[in-house]
Amino acid sequence: MREKLTHIDEDGRVNMVDISAKPQTSRVAIAAGRVRMKKETLALVGSAMVKKGDVITIAEIAGILGAKRTSDLIPLCHPLPITGVKIDIDMDEALPGLVVRAQVKTTGQTGVEMEALTAVSTACLTIYDMLKAADKSMVIEAVELIEKSGGKSGHYKKSGGG
Repeated sequence: MREKLTHIDEDGRVNMVDISAKPQTSRVAIAAGRVRMKKETLALVGSAMVKKGDVITIAEIAGILGAKRTSDLIPLCHPLPITGVKIDIDMDEALPGLVVRAQVKTTGQTGVEMEALTAVSTACLTIYDMLKAADKSMVIEAVELIEKSGGKSGHYKKSGGG
């Protein structure tokens, strides 16, 4: 069965989905991504020797800002009253690199999946920007929706964790 694309109308034209008749519900989305880097670069993050400042704190702030600005960046996203954003960035020696997770909450008429994905992407790009002088070969990877709840489509959780 083929899913209907909600941003395309019956005539095949692009449109912003009308959510005016949808009820307000509590909605949460969790996304994750990684920045793979050289072990030496990861060691720089842990030693606080990066000239631009505290990589993890600045990337967490950038992720929050990214979530708040999603409707400015993604053309058909509705501006949402975000009620909470939590960004967690952890060092992973085995990767090696940084793992970014974002949880975004709202009480509204549409979900916050794009806000969570934008938060992760913005945090990952900030990490790259802050560390590029030391390692231009870093790779941003596996940016994905891990879980979402609320709304008509209900609960989604990526199989296999995340």
